[in-house]
Amino acid sequence: MRCLEAFGERIAARDPDRQTAEIHVRIALMNRFNALGTAEIIRVA
Repeated sequence: MRCLEAFGERIAARDPDRQTAEIHVRIALMNRFNALGTAEIIRVA
């Protein structure tokens, strides 16, 4: 949960359904950033 707070401080939406959608978007973005930052290991030889 600390990562979510650092990513956007607070949840802006008041409606519970919108809050859920907002959290899903944040998690998707964090997963994408992790994927971009992860090294791809390729076996040579």
